[in-house]
Amino acid sequence: MSSNAKKDDQAPSVGQAFTDTDIIISTTNDLPGYEVVQVLGVVYGLTVRSRNLVANIGAGLKSMVGGELGVLTNNLYMSRNKAVDRMIGECMGRGGNAIIAFRYDTGEVGSIANEVCAYGTAVVVKKIEKQV
Repeated sequence: MSSNAKKDDQAPSVGQAFTDTDIIISTTNDLPGYEVVQVLGVVYGLTVRSRNLVANIGAGLKSMVGGELGVLTNNLYMSRNKAVDRMIGECMGRGGNAIIAFRYDTGEVGSIANEVCAYGTAVVVKKIEKQV
């Protein structure tokens, strides 16, 4: 468990980080080598980030000549990481040690912000013992 985790396993505050945990995250509905022993329900993490006016102008100019819009790419990476971090915190707060059926959803809030939601099913899994 992360040293950033709250001792009472409550969900994280907005600024708390859980990126260095032992939570298993998978897009599949099962985990080979593990048995799902308890389903805890849907967990999600959400973030909404406004766009920087100067970055938008720079990105608009860059789009005229082509190429990657690095400032916007960086913003999206930060948004996805924060959403996953919050989802992990919610899973830990429920006592889970894995998230299955993981997905992202993105959208715009007006024309000024991007919304990213990370979601999946929090579960408790145990490693399957190999029989000889």
